[in-house]
Amino acid sequence: MADLPVLDAAEQRVLGSLLEKELTVPASYPMTINAVRTACNQTSSRDPVVDYDEDVVHQALRSLKEKDLVALTWQGAGSRVVKYVQTFAHRRGIEPDERALLTVLLLRGAQPAGALKTRTERLHRFADRAEVEACLARMAGGDPATVRELPRQPGQQDTRWIHLLGPVDLPATSDPVPVDRESVLAEGSEVRDDKVRAAYGAVAGSYAEQFSDELAGLPFESWLLRRVVELSDGAPVIEVGTGPGHVAAFLAEAGADATGLDLTPEMVEVARRRHPGVDYRVGDLRHLMRPATHDGWGAVLAWYSLVHLAASELPSAIDALVRPLRPNGWLVLALHAGAEIRTVTEWFGHEVDVDFVLHDAADVVATVERAGLVDVEWYRRGPLPGRAETTERLYVLARKR
Repeated sequence: MADLPVLDAAEQRVLGSLLEKELTVPASYPMTINAVRTACNQTSSRDPVVDYDEDVVHQALRSLKEKDLVALTWQGAGSRVVKYVQTFAHRRGIEPDERALLTVLLLRGAQPAGALKTRTERLHRFADRAEVEACLARMAGGDPATVRELPRQPGQQDTRWIHLLGPVDLPATSDPVPVDRESVLAEGSEVRDDKVRAAYGAVAGSYAEQFSDELAGLPFESWLLRRVVELSDGAPVIEVGTGPGHVAAFLAEAGADATGLDLTPEMVEVARRRHPGVDYRVGDLRHLMRPATHDGWGAVLAWYSLVHLAASELPSAIDALVRPLRPNGWLVLALHAGAEIRTVTEWFGHEVDVDFVLHDAADVVATVERAGLVDVEWYRRGPLPGRAETTERLYVLARKR
């Protein structure tokens, strides 16, 4: 590979946008200058968020063309609309895995390997974090190197990586750093699942006492659940990760044919004892089946039941919840929003070892949209001090076509 180009911030953003859109929206590629500007300025999957005008984008494209990283094209017979294509990856023979990592680093700045695995999913599917790290090591050892690992800073869970295609602005060490939501899988998903099952099994009775009447003090959540009952239009609904069963019982009281599903047998026993009129079952939300008597669920609710999953697991989990929905059925998610992993070692007087993952709201909504759902609504509320809450809450409602 020839010497690497040195790109300023605008050139990096423009090149990264072209690399991304060529793979994610090929029907709209090559791109007009207006499309490139929109891609540069989008508020999701970008860090920092920018507001380039057409002059800035045009100047960056012209500079990239002079460096043989971008070319012009006119599509269609007699077309006078100039469109742009990137030539950087093609001329240099960059492998798909390396291209994916460079693209995300150009668009989102310094990041740890775990975050890169999640954010490259639409560009290249890495099997696991180790595969990402192996690719980064190969890129760092190339001639010339295209990425570099930064020294670990205080408060960081993991080291971060940057590209070497120009200067990269780094946040001050006191600023928040990207959270590695893949770290919950460090020992494998089965070990994580065992920890979750053990923790909830240990606290089942106390958990039920604490949260059994919580909806009485949550008017927004109560309104949303009643709305879900209306939207299900008489079809059965299921709450996955039902815990002690109070949400499924609320749905049933509101008129739904409700079922509760939970991974932890002790929780299901508590739910059955406290709410004998509702059907509760032991099961894994990742293997959800259709109801036996209908063509699908009218609504599937994951009410704080995705809070132990790594970010890379969300797409497959959401797909598993969407699959058994009937046409026009609804998916409902409730999660903690943020950029943090909270490890709990003592819960209701019991020793446990369980991680709670606070997911990025924009990433969750984007994952729901990529699952093919429509009419996506999302709501975010701050913590309620009177309830000793310390996290923001995210609620997503979306319809299957």
